[in-house]
Amino acid sequence: MLLRSILATAALTAGCLLPCAYAQTDARLLDGFDRAANWTVGHTDDVSATLRQDGGSLCLDFDFNGVSGSASLKRELPIDYPGNFALSFDVRGSMSPNTLQLKLIDDSGDNVWWYQRPAFVPTKDWQHIEVRRKDIEFAWGPTKDRVLTKTAAVEFMIYAEKAGKGRVCFDNLRLKPLPPEPANAAPSTAAATPPKVYFQAQAKKVRRGLYPRGFSGEQSYWTLVGVDGGSAESALISEDGAIEVNKGGFSIEPFVLDNGKLVTWADVRASQSLLDGYLPIPSVQWKTGALGLETTVFAQGEAGRSELVMRYRVSNDGDAARDVTLALMARPFQVNPPTQFLNSPGGTSPIHDFAWDGKKLTVNGVHVVVPLQKTDDFVASRNTDGSLPERIAAGQHPSVAKLHDDLGFAQGAFLYRLHVPAKGHVDLGLVVPSISSAHVDVPANTAMWLESRLDAIASTWREKLNRVSIEAPTAAQPIVDTMRSGVAQILMSRNGPALQPGTRSYGRTWVRDGAMMLEGLLRTGHADVAGEFVDWYAPHQFSNGKVPCCVDARGSDPVPENDSHGELIFSVAELYRYTHNREQLTALWPHVERAVAYMDKLRLSERTDAQRNGPLYGLMPASISHEGYSAKPMHSYWDDFWAMKGYDDAVDLAATLGKTGDAKRMGESRDTFRTDLHASIAAAVKEKGIDFIPGSAELGDFDATSTTIAISPGDEQTRLPADLVQGTFERYWQGFVARRDGKTAWDDYTPYELRTVATFVRLGWRDRVQELLAFFFADRRPAAWNQWAEVVGRDPRKPRFVGDMPHAWIASDYVRSALDLFAYERASDHAMVLGAGVPMTWLDGKGIAVRDMRTPYGKLGYTLRREDGKVVLTITGDANPPGGYVLALPKGEVRVAKSATHLDVRL
Repeated sequence: MLLRSILATAALTAGCLLPCAYAQTDARLLDGFDRAANWTVGHTDDVSATLRQDGGSLCLDFDFNGVSGSASLKRELPIDYPGNFALSFDVRGSMSPNTLQLKLIDDSGDNVWWYQRPAFVPTKDWQHIEVRRKDIEFAWGPTKDRVLTKTAAVEFMIYAEKAGKGRVCFDNLRLKPLPPEPANAAPSTAAATPPKVYFQAQAKKVRRGLYPRGFSGEQSYWTLVGVDGGSAESALISEDGAIEVNKGGFSIEPFVLDNGKLVTWADVRASQSLLDGYLPIPSVQWKTGALGLETTVFAQGEAGRSELVMRYRVSNDGDAARDVTLALMARPFQVNPPTQFLNSPGGTSPIHDFAWDGKKLTVNGVHVVVPLQKTDDFVASRNTDGSLPERIAAGQHPSVAKLHDDLGFAQGAFLYRLHVPAKGHVDLGLVVPSISSAHVDVPANTAMWLESRLDAIASTWREKLNRVSIEAPTAAQPIVDTMRSGVAQILMSRNGPALQPGTRSYGRTWVRDGAMMLEGLLRTGHADVAGEFVDWYAPHQFSNGKVPCCVDARGSDPVPENDSHGELIFSVAELYRYTHNREQLTALWPHVERAVAYMDKLRLSERTDAQRNGPLYGLMPASISHEGYSAKPMHSYWDDFWAMKGYDDAVDLAATLGKTGDAKRMGESRDTFRTDLHASIAAAVKEKGIDFIPGSAELGDFDATSTTIAISPGDEQTRLPADLVQGTFERYWQGFVARRDGKTAWDDYTPYELRTVATFVRLGWRDRVQELLAFFFADRRPAAWNQWAEVVGRDPRKPRFVGDMPHAWIASDYVRSALDLFAYERASDHAMVLGAGVPMTWLDGKGIAVRDMRTPYGKLGYTLRREDGKVVLTITGDANPPGGYVLALPKGEVRVAKSATHLDVRL
């Protein structure tokens, strides 16, 4: 996902519009657009596009027809580039704001350079666009030499932003040599410097703590705050207590003045917590001597109309009262730090205007911050004479009612002069209401109101997160709590019905992420959320049956990623298995039918005579669904295992609906594809001389995290050669141990590896499971917030891109694996396997108790404990799996008779 998204969101530059500062007479005409036959029109799925000659120019007429994608014109045109140059062309037309792309493609077709103009709106008169070498970036491809020297083809593309329909005409493509580009001089003023660079430079000049950690050369961490389904308006809180009030918005950061000294995050012992250890109500605690500050934040209301509530508790553990000043400062910084660049760049968030009327603060004329108590002062500055924390530390308190800053560097603070009693505390509160509401009723008793709202929100989340109950010993509690927090992260990251892996870097919906989140949601009692997702996503299927890899506000994305078709079918099937909603299945069946037909078309395209007896024969075509193949599409077994699961589920669904003919036809496709898939794996293993299942057919590469899909949810374990399955995950284990023990150098990894936990449980590697969990749990940052980012670095303070934190797809990997420790359905006999990932030490004392875990056969419940050299199992739920129950013990499996509810087994 990471590399694929980077390709889709490369940095954008503006080029030059006439009048330019240099003449055009030296430019060589490459194409006058006077021969339509030289050009080929292109478009993605369900987009319409045609070319027509318009005098001496060429026009592209297009209609996005409600989907995302592109329309383009392309021609073969060899170009040799001088050391420095400008490419220019003329353009006119009419369309909504969309991205204009100029692509330069080498003779292999694999390596692409591009220039992009986002939100481009052509005019009815000709515009001249000139693009210099420095404006052209390498887009993608496997080449290691990314210097643009020679290309073989040119493509002009309109890529959907607002989509719609329109016409764009082109003329006079020219190439002009330019003198060598002089080295750029470093900008000398704040106005000429990128904001995050400016503030990073400012942070170096002052003591640590006056700027957020991310601007001071340290990696920072944060967590998500929001309501179920409200990712679009979600907030973030940093490990140091700063709160980003909405997506990409400004932050509110606490400071304390104590005896004339400004206390910052760098001057305290900081810790973090979640209410009850798992609820998505985070706090940051500061402690310095007897003085403490606890920052707690939560969201309340409904998605689309939620509001953010912040409670600040200043405490005094000393024997004498303390007089301190709390400064709650609105600053032009996101909590999402400067190292974050993907889709929603982190770092700064401009504050141009403050307006304070004594009751509420309006920021940039849009966002409102309401103090729940009367403030002693509101102060603000433009950053002209140093940052506001520096000025407050120096005793300067510039009171204002209004302030404007052209640069967007304004900072303002509510000041509270507090008398904190001995062994006591004072509570303060701020509320950031929804933009659609912007009204807050200030309570008479703030402390009581904050406590009551906190209790109400906590109660709501407890109901959502405890639909499945797991009681375990203290040593296992973090495993249970992190599972419950993972469900909350999935719910908060979704945008209405759209399940999303994140809210900043990955604030869009992939069907692969959604399919795996859906399984975790179904097993934890959220069938309603799962159903909303499937009902929303399925209609985005293209008219030819292709399932889009992802969907966002622009519509269905046409990028071919050939896992998506199987994932949608799996989602429909899994939803039915848990809900038995035949009416919903009947409504969704046409999507399944069209997806199978499209998969048939794809696999048949790879059954050519040239491919026969080779490892590519009969597979899904090459794609970039696996992020490791973003530079060049590969025949990824990830795609094939998902397609195999889709075929299996489609046959079952057809039989369920009584569609005998469809079931027979799809079964034949399934059986042929399974034969081809297994033959491909055997051929690839032989060709590459390997003893594991590779990631792709042509590379023979090792990627156990990808291969886990064959085991769960793919259910292909018993059909694959046992020696290859064992060899794959034994190789992973040995590599894991070498990395964990410091024998292999490493810098970072992605916690998608949590999927291996579920695989190890199914392989019966009980002890190894706990070693995996111990390693991964050490990389929750902060540990008390029960979360993983997409990327984990070995050095926790080395600045790096980490993706979304928490990352909801990774949360789903963990949720499914954690549930599997206690129970999972075995596909081969449809038995529920109990306790396969549970250490025997957990069974001492009260042991473990599982209640109301959802299964396709009802609610599963059981208790399991160890006493007097035996284990005692009691079945408490109403689930009635066809294969009964199997108790997995270190000495082997014990099958439980269907009629039995109690079993004593001698160890």
